Amino acid sequence: MSERKVLNKYYPPDFDPSKIPKLKLPKDRQYVVRLMAPFNMRCKTCGEYIYKGKKFNARKETVQNELYMGLPIFRFYIKCTRCLAEITFKTDPENTDYAMEHGATRNFQAEKLIEEEEKRITQEREEEELNNPMKVLENRTKDSKMEMEVLENLQELKELNQRQAQVDFEGMIDRYRELERQEKEREKEEDERETKEMLDRALVKRLRDSDSGSEKEEESLQPNKSSTDKPTDILTTDRSTEAQGTSSGGVKRAKVESWERSVGTLGGRGALGSLVVRKKPAATINKPSPVTAAAAAAATATSQTDPKASTADSETASKPVTTQNGSSSLSLLGAYSDSDSNDSE
Repeated sequence: MSERKVLNKYYPPDFDPSKIPKLKLPKDRQYVVRLMAPFNMRCKTCGEYIYKGKKFNARKETVQNELYMGLPIFRFYIKCTRCLAEITFKTDPENTDYAMEHGATRNFQAEKLIEEEEKRITQEREEEELNNPMKVLENRTKDSKMEMEVLENLQELKELNQRQAQVDFEGMIDRYRELERQEKEREKEEDERETKEMLDRALVKRLRDSDSGSEKEEESLQPNKSSTDKPTDILTTDRSTEAQGTSSGGVKRAKVESWERSVGTLGGRGALGSLVVRKKPAATINKPSPVTAAAAAAATATSQTDPKASTADSETASKPVTTQNGSSSLSLLGAYSDSDSNDSE
């Protein structure tokens, strides 16, 4: 399979390159090239400024009968961007630059003009000295005289400055020492201020820490009401108050059960006691119980035999007897009488 792109071509055996006709192109042929303006210029026709680096499609040609050390010189044709006037410039290999030729003026060329003028004067002087030895002597005399005048003027200026300039070295040293002292004082004041600020910040932080610690202690000492109080505690306020009073009097306070605390009681003097009316019990005749009757008969017999013993027994019977569970004997007797009355009913 043959290659898609052929790089070599076939030359027949009888190929003679001298028989190929040559193209006859004119020497002043112009080519279209893309270039940038080599310097700033201003159009003479409309006054438009063309800055360095502006791109143009220019026509290029070789300058006839003009060479520099065997190097050809090229000319370029461009058009003004505003009025389309033709502007030409050419290469300058002698100065490694471009030379403006027609249609515009080059800007910022003062330094170049000065250099060209100096070069021209130097060249003329060399030409004069080449053929006239007396001119060489005169020029040397003028140069030496000018150098002497310059040195004299310089010496006069130095002497004038020395007479007018009165330098006080002691004063300079004193001022320098004063500046050093002020600088040290300023640094010392800054150090003291920074130290004071640091101490103030530490003191404020310590006070804040102590305040926060005292607040935490107070919070720990105070009971947490939000965790213990309940909405139904209002029903047991009177009972808790009475229990506290009895405990302060020396009597053991009864334990409040959980169901009593959560449900509460309707006391006669409680917050909700006025809202409930209790039903009054009907009048009943209490029959004496056998224990009570026996105790009464024994007391009567004793009183008949011994009046003093009967008096003591009556006083003893009138006093309440406290049992292990904290309830009195009279309350027990009352309870028994109530139970008997309920049975009889």
